[in-house]
Amino acid sequence: MDKIIRLQSQAEAQSLMGTQDANIKIIEKEFKVRLILRGEHLKLSGSSGNIKKANQLIEYLLSGIRSANQEIGQSDLTYLIANLKKSKKSSPIAQLDTGITRSCAGKQIGPKTAGQREYVQAIREHDIVFGIGPAGTGKTYLAMACAVEELKKQQVRRIILTRPAIEAGESLGFLPGDMQAKISPYLRPLYDALYDMMEGQRIEKYIETGIIEVAPLAYMRGRTLNDAFIILDEAQNCTAEQMKMFLTRLGFDSKAVITGDITQSDLPGANPIGLLQAQDILKEIRGIKFIYFSGADVVRHSLVQRIIEAYEKTVR
Repeated sequence: MDKIIRLQSQAEAQSLMGTQDANIKIIEKEFKVRLILRGEHLKLSGSSGNIKKANQLIEYLLSGIRSANQEIGQSDLTYLIANLKKSKKSSPIAQLDTGITRSCAGKQIGPKTAGQREYVQAIREHDIVFGIGPAGTGKTYLAMACAVEELKKQQVRRIILTRPAIEAGESLGFLPGDMQAKISPYLRPLYDALYDMMEGQRIEKYIETGIIEVAPLAYMRGRTLNDAFIILDEAQNCTAEQMKMFLTRLGFDSKAVITGDITQSDLPGANPIGLLQAQDILKEIRGIKFIYFSGADVVRHSLVQRIIEAYEKTVR
């Protein structure tokens, strides 16, 4: 069976094909179809079922290219294919978000999995959201994208980023420099995500004027945070007292996102007390949403997903 898809331009064809036709090769391999581009016509050959699935994916990719000049990376394509293969009722167009914001390089930033899409939707609809799950699921990165977008739209006046400065096998006292220098490595992942989404000069200006604040959790004590988007990262390292202290900082017109991985606590005894207690106490409160990620939501190297799944099986 054959199917012809008409493309609008050579530039569109190039975006779809990818560097050295990498995207097309992936689609051919995953769906067992043959793709041949002749001018502005893309011919699909294979079984009817395989062509139907491949066509759904290609139409979705083309809609992204046409509506938002969306760049298609190989990792993005891999997640879309996995999503489509799991789907039984609807196409990826109905399942995936169009994006939150754009990186400094112009690349669209948005959810790539069902879990991530639910997480972003929860952030948009609730004032307090807990994102709990393994590393690589985009918990902090997507929360940062939502924060940056709300700041751009003037829905909040400032962004506050915080995390517990707790040692993971190395004492702070042995690190060189003053206290700011000592805590800087713990805050680095937050800076990395931020610099992905905003120009360095603007970030520095915002930090100087207090529009963006990056600080250890201990600095939040005694404050009331109004008109702010607040992200607490690495919440599995919060004690019960620290978690209560942070949650009660929330002021008017503010939103908080708390992220953590309960399997990777650095607290004594490796017990994420604050995060576990918050789950039990707050799960029924209206306005608070808990989102749980799994290995299926990992958006790093494909091996990371397999590693997480292996550990989950061992723990059970």
